[in-house]
Amino acid sequence: MRHTVVAILAALVPAHAAAEVVESSGGGFATHDSVIVAADRAVVWEALVHPEDWWTHTWSNDASNLSLDARAGGCFCETIPATGDWPAGSVEHMRVIAVMPGSTLRMSGALGPLQSEGLAGTLTVSLHEVEQGTRIDWDYLTAGEARFSMDEVAPVVDTVQSEFLAALAARIGGVVETD
Repeated sequence: MRHTVVAILAALVPAHAAAEVVESSGGGFATHDSVIVAADRAVVWEALVHPEDWWTHTWSNDASNLSLDARAGGCFCETIPATGDWPAGSVEHMRVIAVMPGSTLRMSGALGPLQSEGLAGTLTVSLHEVEQGTRIDWDYLTAGEARFSMDEVAPVVDTVQSEFLAALAARIGGVVETD
C-alpha cells in the first residue's frame, strides 16, 4: 500500500518543475547564559516582560517601539514609525508560547537577521530563587536551514543573547554573580 501511495504521488508531480534545492544541510545551535541578580523573582519578572526598557537590538533603533503581550499567543512586536517617504511598519520578533509568571517566559522566533532564513528559534527565560536573589537562565536554541554557516553565526548570536541578559540585569540593578 505504501509503495502504491508513493508511486501515485510521484506520478502527480510534473516532470518539468523548475524548483531546485540550492543547498541542504542540517544544523543549529544553542546558547546559554545565566546570571544572579539581587532582586526577587517578582521584580525580575516585571522587568522581563517590559523589553522596551532594556532590549538592545531593534529594527527601528528605538526600544520604546517594542511591546510584549505576555500571554500564550501574544506578540513580542515592534512598531516601526514612518520615516521620510516610507510608511510605518511593524515586526514580530517572537511569538509567546508559554508564560508562567515569576518562573518562565518562552517565545518562538528567529531574531534579527536569522528571521529571513528558514530557521526556528526558541528563547526560554527561567527565573530561580537563590540565596542572593534570583538566578536568570537564558537559553536560545536555533535550528533549520540557512544560507550561511551556523558555526560562524552561532558565536555572534551568543554575544547578542548575552547582551540582552546583561541589559535586563542592569535594568534590575546589576549582576551579583555569573552562574
